[in-house]
Amino acid sequence: MAGTISISNTGASSEEIVIEILPQLKALLGDERDEIACMANIAAVLQEVFHFHWIGFYRVQGNELVLGPFQGPVACTRISYGKGVCGTSWAQNATLVVDDVDAFPGHIACSALSKSELVVPLRDANGNVKAVLDIDSERHAAFDEGLKSGMEEICALLSKQMYR
Repeated sequence: MAGTISISNTGASSEEIVIEILPQLKALLGDERDEIACMANIAAVLQEVFHFHWIGFYRVQGNELVLGPFQGPVACTRISYGKGVCGTSWAQNATLVVDDVDAFPGHIACSALSKSELVVPLRDANGNVKAVLDIDSERHAAFDEGLKSGMEEICALLSKQMYR
């Protein structure tokens, strides 16, 4: 399915927006299982809806995260296990919300404009991290609990789609 994603209430909270776009994301993904295709469309939709500074995926390849589909300025290509926010999220197998990236020990600054970051793991059926969704904002403390839980729900949908 190709088309546009529509939001009926432009003043809606991030949680309300996620609720509204989830069925549209399911329809957009359809039966597609190719990891790159699915990630590319999800990154494009989230950028279109939320207008983040940078949003994209890093895929687990051996002991590194390798850049996958993204929207935004050029990015770091490889991130080691346990390094930066993305590598730490992978190592901890947990979502990380960083309100001020300059205060995060070992933060990897791919862009000086990034001020806060949200990283959500994508897991296979056994709970192993296969990729991470990385979102950067130009604002400090840009990610509320509704957005965090919404991105976790989107990543669960995407994980089920690609890694079933």
